[in-house]
Amino acid sequence: MTSRDVAERAGVSRSTVSLVLNDVRTISISEATRKRVIDAARDLRYVPHAAGRALVMRRTRNIGLVHSSFASSHGLLIDVIRGLTNVMSRYEHRLLVDIFPPGDDGTDLADLSRAKHIDGLVLFESRIDDPLLKAVVDDGLPVVLIGTVENDRLCSVDLDNRRAARMVTEHLIGLGRRRIGCITHAPREDSAAAARFAGYFDALQATGIGFDAAVSSEADFDPGSGYVAMGKLLDAPGTPPTALFVTNDLVAMGAMKRIRESGLRIPEDIAVAGFDDIPLAAFAAPPLTTLRFSAEEEGRRAGEMLIGLIEGKVEPGRREEIGTELIVRESTMGYGGRFGV
Repeated sequence: MTSRDVAERAGVSRSTVSLVLNDVRTISISEATRKRVIDAARDLRYVPHAAGRALVMRRTRNIGLVHSSFASSHGLLIDVIRGLTNVMSRYEHRLLVDIFPPGDDGTDLADLSRAKHIDGLVLFESRIDDPLLKAVVDDGLPVVLIGTVENDRLCSVDLDNRRAARMVTEHLIGLGRRRIGCITHAPREDSAAAARFAGYFDALQATGIGFDAAVSSEADFDPGSGYVAMGKLLDAPGTPPTALFVTNDLVAMGAMKRIRESGLRIPEDIAVAGFDDIPLAAFAAPPLTTLRFSAEEEGRRAGEMLIGLIEGKVEPGRREEIGTELIVRESTMGYGGRFGV
């Protein structure tokens, strides 16, 4: 079926069919005529050609989701995609997913924007000095960041990572532990890792424990890097930590494996807490205490914000925060809570 068939069925011109089906409101068309066209298209099962529709509307109805190759191993990325897809389906947009290598200067992404292959972009996490982020913001493309950076022009959705990390660390302090280590899930140039480390540091300072660099290390997003980072803490001179905050559950699982292999017990010798509450956290050995938030909600709210930004209903610089919850399991409290102190 073509637009000509729809026009003949509705008794209108092909240009009227195009204007109605693309919901162009700048030209006056009666509601009765609109209804005839829509009914005719439905009866004939006519679907407008995507390229032609894009020309009329000056929009592709394509939305990009870009994340770094580091973030590909993020345990909650699929939940973010699920939330975004639900929104895009409702607004009849397609979600295109791409991975950019570390250090990419954003040239290819800016070219996509200028060529009008995408209407807007969601960025999943970012380094503090990310050239990719600067490139797309400077180019004027509607962008929403899932994460936090200091940029008044950038819309974002995130949790309060610093406050949440402080909550986790205070839980470990509340158990009576005083030598509390930290492994960040990424180098601290990563905005989320930096904020979570800052929350850990805040909690130590507030209780007078103080920060000791000997029990602090950085990982690289995956369990293997957590295993290596934990090895460095255990091999360092001095007393090993009696509690450990790891800023990502996947990294925490690697650290827990290294602790067990060293002959130390969790939580009797080292209490361990993570961050993210990925599905596997409840099945770790032992089950992992962690900070829960909804990555699917992050994706959904980022999608809604981006559609609003594209349609001019959201002002640049808008920020939304999602809630968090501490989930206490055996990795800090022990079975039945008997290792709570």
